[in-house]
Amino acid sequence: MQKHQHHIIREITPLSDKDCFYIAERYKTEFTYPIHNHAEYELNFTEKAAGVRRIVGDSTEIIGDYDLVLITGRELEHVWEQHECCSKEIREITIQFSSDLFLESFLHKNQFDSIRKMLERARKGLCFPMSAILRVYPLLDTLASEKQGFYAVIKFLTILYELSLFGEEACTLSSSSFAKIGTQSDSRRVTKVQEYINDHYKEEIRLSQLADMVGMTPVSFSRFFKLRTGKNLSEYIIDIRLGFASRLLVDSTMSVAEICYDCGFNNLSNFNRIFKKKKGCSPKEFREQYRKKKKVI
Repeated sequence: MQKHQHHIIREITPLSDKDCFYIAERYKTEFTYPIHNHAEYELNFTEKAAGVRRIVGDSTEIIGDYDLVLITGRELEHVWEQHECCSKEIREITIQFSSDLFLESFLHKNQFDSIRKMLERARKGLCFPMSAILRVYPLLDTLASEKQGFYAVIKFLTILYELSLFGEEACTLSSSSFAKIGTQSDSRRVTKVQEYINDHYKEEIRLSQLADMVGMTPVSFSRFFKLRTGKNLSEYIIDIRLGFASRLLVDSTMSVAEICYDCGFNNLSNFNRIFKKKKGCSPKEFREQYRKKKKVI
Protein backbone atom coordinates (compact mmCIF):
# COMPACT_ATOMS: atom_id res chain seq x y z
CA MET A 1 0.00 0.00 0.00
CA GLN A 2 1.25 3.49 -0.83
CA LYS A 3 1.87 5.57 2.29
CA HIS A 4 2.13 9.32 1.77
CA GLN A 5 4.06 11.90 3.72
CA HIS A 6 3.52 15.64 3.42
CA HIS A 7 6.55 17.71 4.30
CA ILE A 8 7.17 20.03 1.36
CA ILE A 9 6.73 23.68 2.19
CA ARG A 10 3.94 25.31 0.21
CA GLU A 11 5.28 28.85 -0.09
CA ILE A 12 2.80 31.72 0.10
CA THR A 13 4.45 34.34 -2.08
CA PRO A 14 4.14 38.11 -1.49
CA LEU A 15 2.57 38.62 -4.93
CA SER A 16 -0.65 40.63 -4.59
CA ASP A 17 -3.71 40.49 -6.86
CA LYS A 18 -3.01 44.09 -7.90
CA ASP A 19 0.51 43.46 -9.23
CA CYS A 20 1.73 41.83 -12.44
CA PHE A 21 4.80 40.38 -10.75
CA TYR A 22 6.84 40.43 -7.55
CA ILE A 23 10.63 40.84 -7.67
CA ALA A 24 13.17 40.23 -4.92
CA GLU A 25 16.83 41.08 -5.45
CA ARG A 26 19.17 39.78 -2.74
CA TYR A 27 22.88 39.84 -2.06
CA LYS A 28 23.75 36.95 0.23
CA THR A 29 26.49 34.64 1.47
CA GLU A 30 24.47 31.43 1.58
CA PHE A 31 21.27 29.67 0.54
CA THR A 32 19.16 28.55 3.50
CA TYR A 33 15.54 28.31 2.27
CA PRO A 34 14.24 24.70 2.26
CA ILE A 35 12.77 22.80 -0.65
CA HIS A 36 9.33 24.17 -1.57
CA ASN A 37 6.72 24.76 -4.27
CA HIS A 38 4.13 27.47 -4.96
CA ALA A 39 1.25 28.27 -7.26
CA GLU A 40 3.01 31.24 -8.89
CA TYR A 41 5.37 31.00 -11.84
CA GLU A 42 9.00 31.85 -11.04
CA LEU A 43 12.04 33.09 -12.95
CA ASN A 44 15.16 32.72 -10.80
CA PHE A 45 18.59 34.14 -11.62
CA THR A 46 21.76 33.53 -9.60
CA GLU A 47 25.14 35.15 -10.08
CA LYS A 48 28.49 34.23 -8.48
CA ALA A 49 26.99 31.06 -7.00
CA ALA A 50 29.23 28.37 -8.50
CA GLY A 51 29.06 25.13 -6.51
CA VAL A 52 25.42 25.54 -5.47
CA ARG A 53 23.27 22.45 -5.95
CA ARG A 54 20.03 23.19 -7.79
CA ILE A 55 17.17 20.72 -7.36
CA VAL A 56 14.11 21.06 -9.58
CA GLY A 57 11.78 18.06 -9.41
CA ASP A 58 13.98 15.01 -9.88
CA SER A 59 16.76 17.00 -11.56
CA THR A 60 19.90 17.71 -9.52
CA GLU A 61 22.73 19.83 -10.94
CA ILE A 62 25.71 21.74 -9.59
CA ILE A 63 25.52 25.21 -11.13
CA GLY A 64 28.22 27.54 -12.40
CA ASP A 65 28.68 31.28 -11.86
CA TYR A 66 25.43 32.10 -13.67
CA ASP A 67 22.15 30.22 -13.59
CA LEU A 68 18.72 31.16 -14.96
CA VAL A 69 15.68 28.91 -14.48
CA LEU A 70 11.97 29.30 -15.22
CA ILE A 71 9.48 27.15 -13.27
CA THR A 72 5.76 27.13 -14.09
CA GLY A 73 4.75 23.81 -12.48
CA ARG A 74 2.45 24.50 -9.52
CA GLU A 75 3.50 21.33 -7.68
CA LEU A 76 7.13 21.28 -8.82
CA GLU A 77 9.45 21.25 -5.81
CA HIS A 78 12.67 23.23 -6.09
CA VAL A 79 15.56 24.52 -4.01
CA TRP A 80 19.01 26.04 -4.39
CA GLU A 81 21.30 24.41 -1.79
CA GLN A 82 24.62 25.85 -0.58
CA HIS A 83 26.46 22.55 -1.23
CA GLU A 84 30.08 23.46 -2.24
CA CYS A 85 29.56 27.18 -2.90
CA CYS A 86 32.15 29.33 -1.10
CA SER A 87 31.20 32.67 -2.65
CA LYS A 88 30.42 35.56 -0.30
CA GLU A 89 29.02 37.72 -3.12
CA ILE A 90 26.00 35.71 -4.27
CA ARG A 91 23.36 37.72 -6.08
CA GLU A 92 19.89 36.29 -6.57
CA ILE A 93 16.99 37.83 -8.49
CA THR A 94 13.65 36.06 -8.07
CA ILE A 95 10.63 37.14 -10.11
CA GLN A 96 7.28 35.56 -9.30
CA PHE A 97 4.21 36.09 -11.45
CA SER A 98 0.72 34.69 -11.62
CA SER A 99 -0.37 32.17 -14.24
CA ASP A 100 -3.19 34.55 -15.17
CA LEU A 101 -0.80 37.36 -16.12
CA PHE A 102 -1.50 36.26 -19.69
CA LEU A 103 -5.15 35.80 -20.54
CA GLU A 104 -5.71 32.55 -22.42
CA SER A 105 -6.97 34.45 -25.49
CA PHE A 106 -3.86 36.66 -25.36
CA LEU A 107 -1.43 33.75 -25.15
CA HIS A 108 -2.87 32.16 -28.27
CA LYS A 109 -2.15 35.19 -30.45
CA ASN A 110 0.65 34.60 -32.97
CA GLN A 111 2.90 37.20 -31.36
CA PHE A 112 2.87 35.30 -28.06
CA ASP A 113 3.29 31.83 -29.51
CA SER A 114 6.92 31.38 -28.47
CA ILE A 115 6.15 32.59 -24.90
CA ARG A 116 3.21 30.18 -24.63
CA LYS A 117 5.39 27.25 -25.71
CA MET A 118 8.11 28.25 -23.26
CA LEU A 119 5.67 28.51 -20.33
CA GLU A 120 4.31 25.08 -21.23
CA ARG A 121 7.78 23.50 -21.30
CA ALA A 122 8.71 25.24 -18.05
CA ARG A 123 6.15 23.16 -16.16
CA LYS A 124 9.08 20.74 -15.82
CA GLY A 125 11.54 23.56 -15.09
CA LEU A 126 13.56 25.21 -17.86
CA CYS A 127 17.26 26.06 -17.63
CA PHE A 128 18.61 28.67 -20.06
CA PRO A 129 22.02 28.61 -21.77
CA MET A 130 24.68 31.26 -21.16
CA SER A 131 23.86 32.93 -24.48
CA ALA A 132 20.29 33.56 -23.25
CA ILE A 133 21.52 34.90 -19.91
CA LEU A 134 23.81 37.36 -21.70
CA ARG A 135 20.90 38.47 -23.92
CA VAL A 136 18.61 39.38 -20.99
CA TYR A 137 21.20 40.35 -18.37
CA PRO A 138 20.98 44.13 -18.97
CA LEU A 139 17.18 43.94 -18.51
CA LEU A 140 17.34 41.67 -15.44
CA ASP A 141 20.08 43.81 -13.94
CA THR A 142 17.91 46.94 -13.88
CA LEU A 143 14.41 45.49 -13.46
CA ALA A 144 14.26 45.85 -9.66
CA SER A 145 15.33 49.51 -9.83
CA GLU A 146 12.79 50.47 -12.55
CA LYS A 147 10.68 53.20 -10.92
CA GLN A 148 7.80 53.22 -13.39
CA GLY A 149 5.58 50.17 -12.89
CA PHE A 150 4.34 50.16 -16.48
CA TYR A 151 7.86 50.19 -17.92
CA ALA A 152 8.89 47.47 -15.46
CA VAL A 153 6.12 45.25 -16.87
CA ILE A 154 7.19 45.99 -20.46
CA LYS A 155 10.78 45.17 -19.49
CA PHE A 156 9.68 41.91 -17.85
CA LEU A 157 7.61 40.88 -20.89
CA THR A 158 10.64 41.64 -23.07
CA ILE A 159 12.77 39.33 -20.87
CA LEU A 160 10.23 36.52 -21.30
CA TYR A 161 10.02 37.08 -25.05
CA GLU A 162 13.80 37.16 -25.52
CA LEU A 163 14.14 33.94 -23.50
CA SER A 164 11.38 32.26 -25.51
CA LEU A 165 13.41 32.77 -28.72
CA PHE A 166 16.00 30.27 -27.48
CA GLY A 167 13.51 27.42 -27.96
CA GLU A 168 15.06 23.97 -27.61
CA GLU A 169 18.40 25.45 -26.51
CA ALA A 170 16.75 25.83 -23.10
CA CYS A 171 16.80 22.44 -21.33
CA THR A 172 13.87 20.95 -19.45
CA LEU A 173 14.91 19.75 -16.00
CA SER A 174 12.44 17.43 -14.28
CA SER A 175 10.94 14.32 -15.85
CA SER A 176 7.27 14.63 -16.80
CA SER A 177 6.27 11.65 -14.64
CA PHE A 178 7.85 13.22 -11.53
CA ALA A 179 6.30 16.61 -12.31
CA LYS A 180 2.88 14.93 -12.81
CA ILE A 181 2.56 16.40 -16.29
CA GLY A 182 1.00 14.61 -19.23
CA THR A 183 3.26 14.36 -22.26
CA GLN A 184 2.32 16.23 -25.40
CA SER A 185 3.44 15.75 -28.98
CA ASP A 186 2.53 17.15 -32.38
CA SER A 187 2.14 13.55 -33.51
CA ARG A 188 -1.05 11.68 -32.62
CA ARG A 189 0.81 8.37 -32.89
CA VAL A 190 3.53 9.46 -30.46
CA THR A 191 0.93 10.85 -28.04
CA LYS A 192 -1.00 7.57 -28.15
CA VAL A 193 2.17 5.60 -27.33
CA GLN A 194 3.24 8.03 -24.58
CA GLU A 195 -0.18 7.82 -22.93
CA TYR A 196 -0.03 4.02 -23.07
CA ILE A 197 3.45 4.03 -21.45
CA ASN A 198 2.26 6.41 -18.71
CA ASP A 199 -0.66 4.09 -17.93
CA HIS A 200 1.26 0.79 -18.18
CA TYR A 201 4.79 1.65 -16.97
CA LYS A 202 4.48 -0.96 -14.18
CA GLU A 203 4.11 -3.74 -16.77
CA GLU A 204 6.43 -5.20 -19.39
CA ILE A 205 6.17 -3.07 -22.55
CA ARG A 206 7.27 -4.52 -25.87
CA LEU A 207 8.36 -2.61 -28.96
CA SER A 208 6.28 -4.86 -31.25
CA GLN A 209 3.17 -4.20 -29.17
CA LEU A 210 3.55 -0.40 -29.45
CA ALA A 211 4.36 -0.58 -33.17
CA ASP A 212 1.16 -2.60 -33.73
CA MET A 213 -0.81 0.00 -31.82
CA VAL A 214 0.09 2.71 -34.36
CA GLY A 215 0.15 0.48 -37.46
CA MET A 216 3.90 0.50 -38.10
CA THR A 217 6.64 -2.11 -38.31
CA PRO A 218 8.90 -2.29 -35.21
CA VAL A 219 11.92 -1.00 -37.14
CA SER A 220 10.14 1.99 -38.68
CA PHE A 221 8.33 2.78 -35.42
CA SER A 222 11.63 2.70 -33.54
CA ARG A 223 13.17 5.23 -35.95
CA PHE A 224 10.00 7.37 -35.94
CA PHE A 225 9.84 7.48 -32.12
CA LYS A 226 13.51 8.46 -31.78
CA LEU A 227 13.05 11.21 -34.39
CA ARG A 228 9.98 12.66 -32.62
CA THR A 229 11.12 12.39 -28.98
CA GLY A 230 14.93 12.52 -29.21
CA LYS A 231 15.14 9.25 -27.22
CA ASN A 232 15.04 5.63 -28.21
CA LEU A 233 12.07 3.70 -26.83
CA SER A 234 13.85 1.79 -24.05
CA GLU A 235 15.56 4.98 -22.83
CA TYR A 236 12.20 6.79 -22.84
CA ILE A 237 10.46 4.03 -20.83
CA ILE A 238 13.31 3.97 -18.28
CA ASP A 239 13.07 7.76 -17.83
CA ILE A 240 9.30 7.54 -17.25
CA ARG A 241 9.74 4.73 -14.70
CA LEU A 242 12.53 6.63 -12.95
CA GLY A 243 10.32 9.72 -12.71
CA PHE A 244 7.53 7.75 -11.05
CA ALA A 245 10.09 6.06 -8.77
CA SER A 246 11.58 9.42 -7.76
CA ARG A 247 8.10 10.74 -7.00
CA LEU A 248 7.44 7.75 -4.69
CA LEU A 249 10.81 8.25 -2.96
CA VAL A 250 9.69 11.79 -2.11
CA ASP A 251 5.97 11.24 -1.45
CA SER A 252 5.80 7.81 0.18
CA THR A 253 7.44 5.73 2.90
CA MET A 254 7.66 2.65 0.65
CA SER A 255 11.03 0.89 0.72
CA VAL A 256 13.44 1.26 -2.20
CA ALA A 257 12.79 -2.39 -3.12
CA GLU A 258 8.99 -1.88 -3.10
CA ILE A 259 9.36 1.19 -5.30
CA CYS A 260 11.69 -0.64 -7.69
CA TYR A 261 9.15 -3.39 -8.41
CA ASP A 262 6.15 -1.04 -8.28
CA CYS A 263 7.64 1.06 -11.11
CA GLY A 264 8.28 -1.75 -13.57
CA PHE A 265 11.91 -2.62 -12.74
CA ASN A 266 12.37 -6.34 -12.16
CA ASN A 267 15.80 -6.29 -10.53
CA LEU A 268 16.82 -4.21 -7.51
CA SER A 269 20.54 -3.96 -8.23
CA ASN A 270 19.76 -3.01 -11.84
CA PHE A 271 17.34 -0.32 -10.58
CA ASN A 272 19.98 1.10 -8.21
CA ARG A 273 22.61 1.13 -10.96
CA ILE A 274 20.35 2.85 -13.55
CA PHE A 275 19.09 5.37 -10.96
CA LYS A 276 22.63 6.33 -9.95
CA LYS A 277 23.76 6.62 -13.56
CA LYS A 278 20.82 8.89 -14.49
CA LYS A 279 20.43 10.92 -11.27
CA GLY A 280 24.00 11.01 -9.98
CA CYS A 281 23.03 9.46 -6.63
CA SER A 282 21.44 6.30 -5.28
CA PRO A 283 17.66 6.11 -4.60
CA LYS A 284 18.43 6.19 -0.86
CA GLU A 285 20.61 9.31 -1.24
CA PHE A 286 17.94 10.96 -3.43
CA ARG A 287 15.32 10.43 -0.70
CA GLU A 288 17.64 11.74 2.02
CA GLN A 289 18.56 14.75 -0.12
CA TYR A 290 14.89 15.74 -0.24
CA ARG A 291 14.16 15.00 3.41
CA LYS A 292 17.01 16.93 4.92
CA LYS A 293 15.85 20.11 3.17
CA LYS A 294 12.24 19.78 4.25
CA LYS A 295 10.74 21.43 7.28
CA VAL A 296 7.22 21.29 8.62
CA ILE A 297 5.90 24.79 9.27
